[in-house]
Amino acid sequence: MALLNCDFHIHSCLSPCGDDDMTPNNIVNMSLLNGLDVIALTDHNTCGNCRSTMAVGAENGLIVLPGMELTTAEEIHVTVIFPTIEKAEAFDGYVSSKRMPIKNRADIYGNQYFMDSMDNVVGEEPDLLILATEIGLYDVAGLAEEYGGVATLAHIDRHSNGVLGVLGNIDEDMGFSRAEITPNAPEDRYKERFSFLSFVKSSDAHDLLTIAEAHKCSVIKTKDRSAASVFEYLKNGK
Repeated sequence: MALLNCDFHIHSCLSPCGDDDMTPNNIVNMSLLNGLDVIALTDHNTCGNCRSTMAVGAENGLIVLPGMELTTAEEIHVTVIFPTIEKAEAFDGYVSSKRMPIKNRADIYGNQYFMDSMDNVVGEEPDLLILATEIGLYDVAGLAEEYGGVATLAHIDRHSNGVLGVLGNIDEDMGFSRAEITPNAPEDRYKERFSFLSFVKSSDAHDLLTIAEAHKCSVIKTKDRSAASVFEYLKNGK
């Protein structure tokens, strides 16, 4: 068995609200310094920097799961995490067809850099990534499963873009079995209110200093130290 410190919600410099120094190598190295064993890269409405960050993680002993933070039509955030980069990129292709084709203004919203595993900028996403997609909240869990992923309601303790802040409640018909809270949220309060959900604690880091430290994140028990076992926990574990 393995006990693993996990932060399942981290943004790179591809998210316009992410700092430019959230590069693959910086993210991996800061995660290791903080005592993490597992992270998920979850940029807004894209998986574009997952492949390079996974490569850096593999070289340095950090498990990096590919994912995204999807913005639903209701402007609710949901993280979707995948077992392989191929499944993540297939989902990315679908989501890109459901995004609003509104150009980014880097001077207002921030840069959206694609990076390789050496932290070189290899491109820039022209369309603004933080906008709502055409995908409705009640469709996300099933859609994620169709593409081989797992969907988690993001930062439900926050008013901005959290499901409780937008809709005021979580019902089982939404199809989610897991929700995320931020490290300092009162977990017991949410467990009492939503007994049908399991919970993870993640940072939603947009800069290096807010990547979770080991004592503030989720600690999970898996059969071994592998990406497959971590994903199995997210899919089925309590």
